[in-house]
Amino acid sequence: MTTEVPPTLPLPTDLADITPEWMTRALSAHHAGAVVDTVAITERDDGTNRRARLALTYATGTGPASVFVKGVDEAHKDLLRITSGLLHEPRLFASGVDLPVEHPTVFATQIDAESEDFVLVMEDLTERGADPRDATRPLTVEQAASGVRGLAQLHGAFWGERCSTPELDWLEPFHPWNGMEIAPLPAAYERMPEDTPPAVTSLGIDELLEKIWKPYIRTLTTTSQTLLHGDPHIGNTYLIGDQLGFLDWQVARRGNFSLDLGYFLQGALTVEDRRRAEWDLLGEYRDALGLPAGECPSAEEIELGYRASVAHGLTLWLCTASAGELWQRPDIAVALAERYAFAFDDLDTAEAIARLEH
Repeated sequence: MTTEVPPTLPLPTDLADITPEWMTRALSAHHAGAVVDTVAITERDDGTNRRARLALTYATGTGPASVFVKGVDEAHKDLLRITSGLLHEPRLFASGVDLPVEHPTVFATQIDAESEDFVLVMEDLTERGADPRDATRPLTVEQAASGVRGLAQLHGAFWGERCSTPELDWLEPFHPWNGMEIAPLPAAYERMPEDTPPAVTSLGIDELLEKIWKPYIRTLTTTSQTLLHGDPHIGNTYLIGDQLGFLDWQVARRGNFSLDLGYFLQGALTVEDRRRAEWDLLGEYRDALGLPAGECPSAEEIELGYRASVAHGLTLWLCTASAGELWQRPDIAVALAERYAFAFDDLDTAEAIARLEH
């Protein structure tokens, strides 16, 4: 259960403005009787969103020693409005739907739709010993298999008509967005390894967007639909033991399963491990969907969507790598761009997209 903080308690204008009274209300559904005494920022990392870790003490009762809070950064509203959904993540958790995949517990959310602002209060995953991952620390095949099964359980729970519920009537379909056409791709290619496939390095930005990315993204609404995490690259994952979890649900969308499956798997493994294990992992995905035989996609359908899905990861991370340090650490961006580039060549993504289109 996620608490919706009532409008009688004003939305904090900054994470530093969160009061003990506000936090007491935020924790009330999970920690009845806990009265917060002090709130202090111990770590802050504002990027495309405002983020902070808060230390808490209690006047009475007990609760978490720290929580993680998140809100909109005013300077990045336009970017988030175009590429994700400013209020999608808080709306998802406020909806009350059960997400059958490992994810942070969300204690509370408060949304101001008029000003396009929110505050989300969730567990501090470090208290469960979570290990956040990024592209510099790829997953093992076994760890990636945990993520594949988790995504399958999520997708299966919301497959087809199961995604069309009143709680999710705000959920947008996954459509292409504008803004990436200014990316200077030659700058990304200069940072890539010398053996990057020519099928990738020969692409200009117009060809990448208009012949690869947009055609694939358009297929997401013409094929089988489910609830998508929308942004499950390895930087939005963490491990607790051997179980993989997913963070940052702000790109939650309605669309074809292949986006989540491919975007996660192709970037989470080294090129060598992907080549060795990807077909077996697609089989694990299909088995874990838990769908009746009449609804379950065929192995061939999963394979075709997976091959085509490289278009998304390749486009996003080539554009990110071309921007230097503007959006992401260059070592992370280049590592991911490299993995998707080899997948694009290995899986003949252009041919797969052409088949999906027809």
